[in-house]
Amino acid sequence: MKRIYFADSDCQNLVEYFEKSENFEVVGSSSDGEVVVNEVVKEKPDIVVMEVMLSKLDGFAVFEKIKLLKEETPKVVFVSNLSHSGFVSKALQMGASYFMVKPISPENLENRINEILSSNLTSENRQLDEKISNIFISIGIPAHIKGYQFLREAVKLAVEEPEIISSITKKLYPTIAERFETSSSKVERGMRHAIEVAWNRGKIENINNIFGLKIYNRNEKPTNGELIALIADKMLMDC
Repeated sequence: MKRIYFADSDCQNLVEYFEKSENFEVVGSSSDGEVVVNEVVKEKPDIVVMEVMLSKLDGFAVFEKIKLLKEETPKVVFVSNLSHSGFVSKALQMGASYFMVKPISPENLENRINEILSSNLTSENRQLDEKISNIFISIGIPAHIKGYQFLREAVKLAVEEPEIISSITKKLYPTIAERFETSSSKVERGMRHAIEVAWNRGKIENINNIFGLKIYNRNEKPTNGELIALIADKMLMDC
């Protein structure tokens, strides 16, 4: 049974859900950053679900203190209404395992936690997350929209299994839809919307700079598959 701690003032539904689980033990919850640090030291949870905005110490300051523990640092998943890309990037740079934008379902959170605990994310995994997030930030895809999360998962899948890009409708969309408990059509539309947002923000030149080629202009957008393949290829070449 995995021990979980909630550092959030708005998590009662999550606490109640995980208290009913046979696979998790809720060892505490608080929205006071100083209390969180003390209780994490005492309870030694396997994972901490952390809001950025806490009283006395914010989530990032709490995370820094937790990382100074002599014992093994618990995995940290940030969950927040603060969806600015800078928060996502900072969390990943600090070593967080994941950043989820509220509102989130307990089932989706449980799925992400199970993936984190079962895969035992390495520094390479975190670096990949950080690189993908930095590219999305640079090209103007905001972190608070669903398409951001869908595209990030798609790039990671394409890095792990490059051939999946040739089966985007039959395999990639359904795989992401299952992970986020949604439909393939919503995944496809969410990705397309994210790309449209980036183009409307006029940061096309940043995309060309990232890849070192003048690939796109204002009047032509990549398809979902094209953008996923481009970014995945860059990740593989940078390894």
